[in-house]
Order: sequence, then structure tokens, then C-alpha cells
Amino acid sequence: MGYGAVAAKAGLPGRARLVARMLAGNADPALPWHRVLRADGRVALPEGSAGWHEQCRRLRAEGVEVDRGRVRRPAPAADLDAEIWGPVDGPGGPRGGRPRR
Repeated sequence: MGYGAVAAKAGLPGRARLVARMLAGNADPALPWHRVLRADGRVALPEGSAGWHEQCRRLRAEGVEVDRGRVRRPAPAADLDAEIWGPVDGPGGPRGGRPRR
């Protein structure tokens, strides 16, 4: 998730820099800071720095594909129902066109 998305979820839309400052000053090792990226999916720390390498390492340890400091995030679903419930059976399908659960 990007810094701006974290800020919006926290009820502070437009405050991405505040999220970045809060994470930079964090002392809690349990906080998953490494999961927050730039809006374009890149690690925000200076490339090649110890923090950059640590964030890439932590993401990869969680099974996230990181290529040269960039996470390729899947495109969001065009249909919210499909995202939540999965593919819909056709009108003649076993569920009569209802979302699969």
C-alpha cells in the first residue's frame, strides 16, 4: 500500500508525508513499515542504502516479488463483486448467475 493510501485509511487523506515521517520515527520493531511503498510501487528509501536492502529483503521474505526496488502490484479488479466473491457463474451455471462464495 502506498503512503497516501495509508493516510486515507487512517482518515487523513492527503497526508502521505505525515505517514512517512511517522514511519521514519518509529521505534516499534513489530510495525510492518516495510509494507508501505511509494504510490508507483517503489521502495521510498535511497536505492542501495541499508534501509532499501532491508525493505526489499523483508518484502521478499513475505513472498512479495521485488524487482530492482519495485513491487509489481496486481491491477485492481474492475468489478468489486468479482474482487470479493470471485467469478460469477453464467445464467445457466450451477448457481444461476450468483457469485461464488
